[in-house]
Amino acid sequence: MSNSIATPAMARPYAKSSFSLSRIAIYLTLFGAAAVYLIPLVVMLLTSFKSPDDIRTGNLLSWPQVVDGIGWIKAWDIVGGYFWNSVKITVPAVLISTFIGAMNGYVLSMWRFRGSQLFFGLLLFGCFLPFQTVLLPASFTLGKFGLANTTAGLVLIHVVYGMAFTTLFFRNYYVAIPDALVKAARLDGAGFFTIFGRILLPMSVPIIMVCLIWQFTQIWNDFLFGVVFASGDAQPITVALNNLVNTSTGAKEYNVDMAAAMIAGLPTCG
Repeated sequence: MSNSIATPAMARPYAKSSFSLSRIAIYLTLFGAAAVYLIPLVVMLLTSFKSPDDIRTGNLLSWPQVVDGIGWIKAWDIVGGYFWNSVKITVPAVLISTFIGAMNGYVLSMWRFRGSQLFFGLLLFGCFLPFQTVLLPASFTLGKFGLANTTAGLVLIHVVYGMAFTTLFFRNYYVAIPDALVKAARLDGAGFFTIFGRILLPMSVPIIMVCLIWQFTQIWNDFLFGVVFASGDAQPITVALNNLVNTSTGAKEYNVDMAAAMIAGLPTCG
């Protein structure tokens, strides 16, 4: 009896040791992955505050001998206007596509009509269309509406393309809400917009945040639509950053390039 009682007690230290070793291995793996992810960001940040002479004489991870913010000033002078172009494109496109997706998801889940499943399937197909397949039809449409090479044209493109994703998100979220809740609201005399605005929208904060983050990240980081459907002063910051980095005139100012890349990436760093 004494041996049988003592055996579990003797096994506990070994169990704790193996558990701590596995925990240490997990933490080491996580720290290694974080380092791989953060080292390029650290290099960009350090380089943006270095002078050109400091960049040529030092190494990538060396601390700036003199912290110099001239690279950020020059970068903002070059891409500042395009940064606000991206804001003008992203904010309305995100809000409009999220609202339309919420309305579509509400109708497809709570107010089903004949052919609603077919309509949802066709709309869902838009999630799998590559960007390249819509370039020519979108160019033709923007030209017909007089929106070619304009900020409003890019907003329209991102709204139409993002609507399939936001509809999918909201429809799948609303399907999980009991139908009895909507039926009870109808019995109380609530109409289409009353049910949507006073019952479903207050319950939709999690999926609204998902759609806002998804759409903001996708639209802000877009390059293909920006370079195809905009030109000159209407281009977003991603296109301006590409033009800056690939310029071949004058001496290469890596501190300006890195500062411009940091400016372009700051809104999505959170």
